[in-house]
Amino acid sequence: MTAIVFAAAADGDVSPGVLGFLVVAALGFALFLLVKSMRKQISKIDLPHDRDPRKPGENA
Repeated sequence: MTAIVFAAAADGDVSPGVLGFLVVAALGFALFLLVKSMRKQISKIDLPHDRDPRKPGENA
């Protein structure tokens, strides 16, 4: 079995195959879940809207 793997590598015809695709797909799915979770957490933040942050006469 290892002789077949080395023979394929010697020909220069090496590709990532199914395992490479699955790893990239899993990383993409994890990123999607992370972005979805962060959007949910950021939407929970309550910012005060009752005053203007830059009123004239105030030094920041």
